[in-house]
Amino acid sequence: MGYRNLQSCVRDLEQHGQLIRIDCEVDPHLEAGAIQRRVYAANGPALLFTNVKGCRFPLLGNLFGTLERTRFLFRDTLPVIEKMVALKLNPRHALREPFSLPGIGLAALHLLPKKVSQGLSTTNRCALSDLPQLVSWPEDGGAFITLPQVYSEHPDSPGVRHSNLGMYRIQISGNRYTPEEEVGLHYQIHRGIGVHHSRALEQGRPLKVNIFVGGPPSLTVAAVMPLPEGMPELAFAGLLGGHRIPMQQLPGQLPVPAEADFCLVGEIDLHKRLPEGPFGDHLGYYSLTHDFPVMRVTQVYHRPDAIWPFTTVGRPPQEDTSFGAFIHELTGDLIPDLLPGVKAVHAVDAAGVHPLLFAIGSERYTPGLPDDGPLELLTQANAILGQGQLSLAKYLWIANAQDDPQLDIHRIPDFFRHMLERVDWRRDLHFTTRTSIDTLDYSGSGLNRGSKLVIAATGSPKRELPTRLPDNLSLPSRFSAPQVVMPGILAMTGPAAKGGRDNNDPTIENFCACFADDHPINRWPLLVIVDDSRFCAATLDNFVWNVFTRSDPAADIYGIGAGFSGKHWGCRGALVIDARAKPHHAPSLVADPAIEKRVDALAAAGGVLHGIID
Repeated sequence: MGYRNLQSCVRDLEQHGQLIRIDCEVDPHLEAGAIQRRVYAANGPALLFTNVKGCRFPLLGNLFGTLERTRFLFRDTLPVIEKMVALKLNPRHALREPFSLPGIGLAALHLLPKKVSQGLSTTNRCALSDLPQLVSWPEDGGAFITLPQVYSEHPDSPGVRHSNLGMYRIQISGNRYTPEEEVGLHYQIHRGIGVHHSRALEQGRPLKVNIFVGGPPSLTVAAVMPLPEGMPELAFAGLLGGHRIPMQQLPGQLPVPAEADFCLVGEIDLHKRLPEGPFGDHLGYYSLTHDFPVMRVTQVYHRPDAIWPFTTVGRPPQEDTSFGAFIHELTGDLIPDLLPGVKAVHAVDAAGVHPLLFAIGSERYTPGLPDDGPLELLTQANAILGQGQLSLAKYLWIANAQDDPQLDIHRIPDFFRHMLERVDWRRDLHFTTRTSIDTLDYSGSGLNRGSKLVIAATGSPKRELPTRLPDNLSLPSRFSAPQVVMPGILAMTGPAAKGGRDNNDPTIENFCACFADDHPINRWPLLVIVDDSRFCAATLDNFVWNVFTRSDPAADIYGIGAGFSGKHWGCRGALVIDARAKPHHAPSLVADPAIEKRVDALAAAGGVLHGIID
């Protein structure tokens, strides 16, 4: 029941026609990542690279490349987890009293990791330079582990019960790291390991850390699950994997999964930070070079038949999209219990997940009262923005369920239509300035620094949304090429942005000043100024990626007829978002043309990827 290691998973996928072997030589520098991205885009199979240039270990890519395959990997245990979710059971209760749960008591026992005296994961040793030196994008600062499982324990309460298993970026070569001795560890400020690191700093003692690669697929998924505080990821991995996770205790070190493929053992140097990056990241841009913690590696272990799983990230959708969809399937039904009044939440993947969040709430306490605007929705919005990874949301659009019980949060054009028909820009914009945002988002005022905007709308439709360009639309000088994105949203090309983080470019304010409140352009409630309006309007994905990754609400929101009332900012006419690339933004990811030609050759007649990718 479930896979106990990666090797059994590979065999099973191959037997079911969901994995192919790539036996020709493939370079881990750019080529393997380019192949994986192309196969993912084609909804293709998992890939086992058996002939890796300069490395004796095989690579496994695109393991979670489709939602269907991800479900297939856990087909034996999903019914149990679905039953637990349906019963709204707290996993911690299941851990304490497994046999009190009718029909799932035995499965609940899998929440408890199992101590073993030895395991295959520590059979052999190698050097950091022996590991696959995977580089995904041309400007990456070195080789990275892209599917790591980083394990730490709370310094005050050692043991699995107070452990954290997270997927944090690991740079294993390049920059100023001492070869064979140091790796970079990049984690975002809200992550569980940050609590452990903080406490270690207070104690003045190094923080022991193990980095696992491979092992049963349930460990990889557990490392990215947004679990309730106090619920160890190793426990969830056992539940999802259908067996207790065997853990081997190393003398004087943290435990390691007995079936892991690789394990890097070491500790974080509390007094040292080194430049990490750049790295092509999941927003579709490079995350730039910044100082991050350094891990001193004392041992690198691997099992005899070790396989190195990897992924590549970039402008969504990518393989991590399947992670997000799978996690939503597992946890989405719990949202109303976790956040009272909230019916649904959707992190829009095409926008890079964290930049754009949709929610449906409910005005439960004011039925039948005049339409005075959102009340309880704002309370619910604050609750959403205070919840785990949802706290990284930059734009939160929240609708009232009672206004349209059929509203589907995943139908993005319909959701925008619903909101734009009802929103009142004079009252419905609620900013949080000078706050934390996603570490990977460079639209704000600095690393981890930016703003948030809640847009809440209730009531009956207030306007009919236009769908065609107005006749004889005249734009100010240097603004051109107006394009209809969808009903109510108009994109136009603006001049290149010149302002810095202090937003000293008056271009968009001057644009807004050109229009009176009664100008026909105000029939369009939302105007977006971009570098290429045709690109922005070409697809829905282009629009949400372009606009919401390239704007910081406090700096880049403008309006026609804008002003303050009681310190509340709003506008009487159209809302204007400046989504041009700014000088302080990170560069977009661009593939290497020579590498893409090599991948094209593999897709030609007789090539190993013929019939799989175009």
